[in-house]
Order: sequence, then C-alpha cells, then structure tokens
Amino acid sequence: MLFINTRPDSRAAELTEVLQNEGCQVESLPLLELVAKPFFEHLLQLYQQLVKAQAIVVVSPTAVDVGMKYLLQSGLKLSDLKHIQWIAVGQSTANCLNGYGIEAHIPDVETSEGMLNLPILHNMKQAGSVAFWRGEGGRQFMMETLQQQGIQILNFVLYHRQCPEASYSTFKHLTQNSNYNLNKWLVLITSEASWKYWLELCSKNNVQLDCVYLVLGPRLFQIVKEYRDQQQAHFHIIQLENLSPSGMIHHIQAL
Repeated sequence: MLFINTRPDSRAAELTEVLQNEGCQVESLPLLELVAKPFFEHLLQLYQQLVKAQAIVVVSPTAVDVGMKYLLQSGLKLSDLKHIQWIAVGQSTANCLNGYGIEAHIPDVETSEGMLNLPILHNMKQAGSVAFWRGEGGRQFMMETLQQQGIQILNFVLYHRQCPEASYSTFKHLTQNSNYNLNKWLVLITSEASWKYWLELCSKNNVQLDCVYLVLGPRLFQIVKEYRDQQQAHFHIIQLENLSPSGMIHHIQAL
C-alpha cells in the first residue's frame, strides 16, 4: 500500500522516515502551507489587550513563530505575559514555545476537543478571556464553544492556509502513474482544511475518492463520514487518536 503523507514539509519528515524504515512506501503530498498575514492595526490592537488574557492557545509552530515576531513589533515583552497560561495544540508547538522559555499545557489528544478538556479551560470562570494565536479558518469550533461558556475571545489571525502550488502537479503525477492504484492508498488527513484541499485536488483531476483515510480525532472523522454518506461513496475511514507513528504503523499492518 502507498502512504500519502499530507503533513506540511516541515512536519512530515519524521513520520516519513519512520514509515519508510518499517518498509512502507511513502509519498509526500503536503495539503497545507501557512503564509503570515501582514501586521496591521487590528493585530496591534489585539496585542494591546493581550496582557488581560488568562490563557493563550497556540495552534501550530507557525503560530508561535509569527506570534512572537509580532509580539516584539507590538512593543510588548514576554515578561509582560508571565501571569498568562499557555496552551499548545501538540508537542511540536509546545517544543517551539519551550524555545522561548515557555512551559505549555498539552492535551492528550491533539484536537480542539482535547484542548477543551484541559482543566485550565474546562474550569475557567465566565468573563475570563482567552487569546488564540491561529490561522485563518482554524479552531472555529473551539472558539465558539468557549464563547458559549461566557469566555471572551481575542482572535489573533496570524496566517492563512493554502494548498501548495507544487502539490497540484504532484497529485496529477501520482494519479496518472499506472503503478499506483488508488484503492491501495492510505491518505493521512489531520484537519478540516486539509480535507477540503484533498477534495479540491480530486475534483480538479476527476479522481474518485476510493482510498483508505486515516483521520485525526472524532470530529474530523464525523466530517469525512458525513461527506461519504452524502456522496454515497464506499471509501474506508480510520480514526486516529494522535499522530504517533507507532499508531499509524499498527493500522497499516492491520490493513
């Protein structure tokens, strides 16, 4: 079977290496790249309110890099935020924050639901405020859930997502290669945005979706399942609890 690693290039290498060492055939097809937004007046105003936040949720290593860069441009220092709790979506993001001397809370499951179950957010009192360092379109469910609980959201949209231009030609090459049978593809899907771009690639190339999909977390599983049911498709979906290579190897071996 062919494993399609759709993680961004900066985060794909470790998983690809582990899978290849286990004898898996892997192709890299990043579905997302992250591009920083300009530092405009709206972001400056948000940074000026940041000292009042109780927690900062950081959703990716890119959010760390861009967020810290703009923190300096805003005139704030990290020492101004020492009373704030930091939350990282996963270990890679936490490692980036650690490079700035920040100890972050990490959920057991690297999803919005996992972060919402962290005690610091689960027990937060109403009228508190939480800042989100995120990309355009990301973590809407999490923010809406907190707002329904009476929590004020400081919404830092630091970058936007797009499908890398090179992935369009890579996908076309892969699907036109007679050695690759789509119903023997395992495709990693880690976000709603990456699923959207996958559907776009398939549609533009008139390709059926007859792959096995490894999707991260129950909410994304439900999104992909609902699409399958609506389209009366028959592809197989496997829910991942995390992105550990050992878990993926287990599923690959079972297949």
